[in-house]
Amino acid sequence: MPAPPLAPDGSLAPVVDELNPAERLANRLRATLKRDARRLLAAGPPTLPMLMVGPQVPDDSRVQEVLDLCMRVGEVQLSSGESVAVVTDLMLRLADACGLPAVDVDITFTSITICCHRGNAAAPVTSMRLVKYKTLDLTRLANVDRVVEELESGRLSLRAAAVALDDAIGSRHPYPRWAATAGWGLLAGAIAVLLGGGPVTAITAFLVTGAIDRIGRLLNRWGLPAFFQQVMGGLLATTVTIGLFAAGLFPPGTRPSLVVAASITVLLSGLSVVGTVQDAISGYYVTAAGRVAEVALLSAGLLTGVVLGLKFGFAVGIALDVAGSVSVSVGRFSLSLLLGAVAAAGYALAGYAPLRSLAVAAGAGALGWGVFSALNEFTGFGPVAATGVAAVVVGAGAGLLRRTAQVPSLVVTLAGITPLLPGYTAYRGFYQLAVEGLSEGLVTVTLALATGLALAAGVTFGEFLGRPRRRAADVTADDSEPANIPGGQ
Repeated sequence: MPAPPLAPDGSLAPVVDELNPAERLANRLRATLKRDARRLLAAGPPTLPMLMVGPQVPDDSRVQEVLDLCMRVGEVQLSSGESVAVVTDLMLRLADACGLPAVDVDITFTSITICCHRGNAAAPVTSMRLVKYKTLDLTRLANVDRVVEELESGRLSLRAAAVALDDAIGSRHPYPRWAATAGWGLLAGAIAVLLGGGPVTAITAFLVTGAIDRIGRLLNRWGLPAFFQQVMGGLLATTVTIGLFAAGLFPPGTRPSLVVAASITVLLSGLSVVGTVQDAISGYYVTAAGRVAEVALLSAGLLTGVVLGLKFGFAVGIALDVAGSVSVSVGRFSLSLLLGAVAAAGYALAGYAPLRSLAVAAGAGALGWGVFSALNEFTGFGPVAATGVAAVVVGAGAGLLRRTAQVPSLVVTLAGITPLLPGYTAYRGFYQLAVEGLSEGLVTVTLALATGLALAAGVTFGEFLGRPRRRAADVTADDSEPANIPGGQ
């Protein structure tokens, strides 16, 4: 290798760049391209952040599992008579607990639709289910509520909750069918004594109502529409009482018309009047309209059956005159509290309520009847206003119990207002329609309707007063918008 050149003073001479200008330009371009290539290939912030829009949700299979669970829970709730507002809120909470915060729920009278939104990057998932049956099993409702509570608290996974829900829905009734029949009979017997009847009237109401329940179950198994079942119920209650009266089984001084009034109360207890008014007040007008049509149709069937029975009695020379009012005393008031408790417990038993809730239902019935009787008899309140105030008290109690989740609030609501149902007023209106004419009968039937509306509206307002209040952090942005003002945009 040749030695490097030396300068005259003996030091190293500087190396002269022997590259021509073209080669130097090529080297500079090559270095620039390498530097730019390294910068382009290096990791950096996303240049299009708007490609990811909307909530992050699991895959399709997970979404379908969550929506199916929500739909089945909503079906049980809706078929048990819960209002649409309660069912919608429960389904939304359940979906949010399973990781689907962007969910819409739409419920009509016979269908439930739920949609999960997944932003602009994925198509929404929608599912619909028809509610084809309506049954009252308060134990099943309590078990479903327990599954939802355990899932929200994290004690159950999604798969475990689905299995537990299968067990809750597919389980048999907690009591045999004859126990439910006995509950309806117990309700009718207590109502008959509340209205002023004696032991014979109570026993007759118990037996007649039990027979109506068994026949109605048979007709339902045959697929007879509910309207004709109500016609048969009213007709049986009237004609059987007429037959027993004609056979001389009622001693002198008894009032057989109270048997019909008690049976009408039992038949009215199956109507979803409370849920109808709650839906209308909450703004679910489509479902409320469907329930109004159902209540009107079933009430018309009951009216038809009772009037046909009364006409039959007139044809054979027997009239079940409307019984007079009963004088109220301190002893009678104490007895009425006990009878109200028995009637409410009988309804809870007929609805397959859990055993631990029978005492709560009895307390609600005694409280409701006590408030009504005290206001109606010892103050200047009329029957409709007294019924409304009593319903507010029962509804507030149900709202407070909703905080504990130990007893289904529906047990307290339905059982507490059952002794206050206008069965006696309805029978008086039906009798007037059959005997005295249209004008008198319509006034009394309207009074019975007003009593039913007072019950439903009072329960709704009472539940609003007693329900848990949301924290400020739970209030959504929609709550801060101004309410709709007539004439506004």
